[in-house]
Amino acid sequence: MLATFVASAVIVSGIAAWKDSRTGLIPNWLTAGALLAAVVFHFFAGLYYAGFRAGLVEAALSVSGAVFCALGPLVLFAAGGMGGGDLKLFAALGALLQPLLGIETEAYGFFAAAIIALARLAYQGRLFAVLGATATLMWNPLRPRENRRELPREALTWFRLGPAVFIGTLTMTLIHGYDLLSR
Repeated sequence: MLATFVASAVIVSGIAAWKDSRTGLIPNWLTAGALLAAVVFHFFAGLYYAGFRAGLVEAALSVSGAVFCALGPLVLFAAGGMGGGDLKLFAALGALLQPLLGIETEAYGFFAAAIIALARLAYQGRLFAVLGATATLMWNPLRPRENRRELPREALTWFRLGPAVFIGTLTMTLIHGYDLLSR
């Protein structure tokens, strides 16, 4: 049964990657629909295989997966470092995959994003400028107010995370491979 949820996560993240790369938006119908469907289907899977209490446990694990997978991205979103669609995508994947696989998928997604972003910046010849701006952003809060540096908008960069999340979902699926199919 787990294979069904993993396949659903691959499909949801694949659609999100495609939409994000083409429009810069991850649609609410996709993320909210996947999150709600995940909780409902986890409940019914638990109910079918082990009874009502197991259904409640599975649904609770699905909700906790959504919450845990949304915590880090929520901090980034609040700081202006991530879009809302990316946040909702992580929550939906957490609900589909539950906490452990959800967090693992998120970690692989962020790792893929880091590699893609560095490669893209190096290709554009902006890698060292953006790394310098990042260092300034990190050190600014530690400096006295009068010594803080303002950064020009062009020193920062924006990145569409959907494709990296899809790569992270595929990576988790490939790493666990047969183990996921046998559950």
